[in-house]
Amino acid sequence: MMHRLVTFTIADAPPSRLDKALARDVPEGAALSRTRLARLIAEGAVCVGGKIENDPKAKVPAGCLIEISVEEAEDSHILPEDIPLDVVFEDEDLVVVNKPAGMVVHPAPGTPSGTLVNALLHHCGDTLSGVGGKKRPGIVHRIDKETSGLLVVAKSDAAHHGLAEQFAKHSVERYYQALVYGVPDANDPRLRGIKGASFEPGNILKLTTQLARHKTDRQRQAVLFHGGRHAVTRARIVARFGTPPVLALMECWLETGRTHQIRVHMAHAGHGLVGDPTYGGKRKLAKRALSEVASEAVQRFPRQALHAAVLGFRHPISAEMVRFEAPLPQDMADLLEKLHRSG
Repeated sequence: MMHRLVTFTIADAPPSRLDKALARDVPEGAALSRTRLARLIAEGAVCVGGKIENDPKAKVPAGCLIEISVEEAEDSHILPEDIPLDVVFEDEDLVVVNKPAGMVVHPAPGTPSGTLVNALLHHCGDTLSGVGGKKRPGIVHRIDKETSGLLVVAKSDAAHHGLAEQFAKHSVERYYQALVYGVPDANDPRLRGIKGASFEPGNILKLTTQLARHKTDRQRQAVLFHGGRHAVTRARIVARFGTPPVLALMECWLETGRTHQIRVHMAHAGHGLVGDPTYGGKRKLAKRALSEVASEAVQRFPRQALHAAVLGFRHPISAEMVRFEAPLPQDMADLLEKLHRSG
C-alpha cells in the first residue's frame, strides 16, 4: 500500500484537543476532512513531535511538527457497472447527474447493484482520486429511489469536504416540482389550523416541524414537535388543475434536507403527493373535475410525482457559484400535459 506524508506545524493559540487542532491547521490541499482525521488518529497514523499520538483529546502546543501518514486511495468493494447516466456537468472534482426515477443512489441490503454509485464507478473510472481513502464517489446528499432529478457527487476528498460543509450549513439551493392533491392556498382556513403550517407573502406555504423515524414503521418518517430533527419546507403554487381545482403543481424548496422531507411535510399539510404509496395514497377526485383521461392518468401514476429540478451551490474548489436545472422527466411531463388538456 502506497502512502503519502502530510507535514505541517501547529499555529499559535491551538484548540485544546488534538483533533480540533489538526482540523484547523491541516493544509487545505491535503483534502483531509474532520472525519478522516479522526480515523487517522485512531489508526496511529498521526505523529506529534515525532511520536505517535492516538488520543484525539491530547493537547498539542503551538509550533509542534505534525506528520500524518495517509494511505493512497484503494479500490472500493462496490463494483462498477456500465449503466447509462444523464451527466449534466462534470469536471475533475465533481459530477452533477440527472437521476432517473427507479434508481437507488447507494448500494444497501436488498439493492446491492444497479445503483447510481455503481454507475458512477464505471463512468468516472480512474478520475476518482479517492474519498475517505477509497476510490469511490462521495455522496453528500440523496434523493429517494422513485424521485427523479439532480444530484451532485464528489470525485475527491477536497470536493467532498467542501460540498458536505455547504449541505450541513443548508446553503445549497434545491428546488423540486411536486404534483399534490388539493390546492395549498393561504385562503384555506383549514391550513391555518395545522400545527407547523404558516404562510409568507406571495402565498408561500411554510412548514416547520421536527422529523424522525416513525415508531412502528421504520420505512416512514413522522412529524414531531419535540425531539427529532428540525425541518423547514417552503412551497408555492405553480398551476392548478380541475374544475373545481383538485390538484396543484407546486414548487418546493428546502431550508433543511431530511429524509422524505417534502413528501411527509406535504402529507402533514393534507396535500400528499400524487403516486406516493407511503404518504400520499390514492384519493378519489371530485367527479367531472378532470377529464376521464386525466383522472385515470393521475390514479395510475406509478411513483411519487416529485422531481429535483434545480441545484445550486458554490463550487468547492473554484468557489464559483454554479446552478443547474433538469427538465421534468417524460412520465411527469406526460401527466401534466393530460392535466392541462383537461382544463
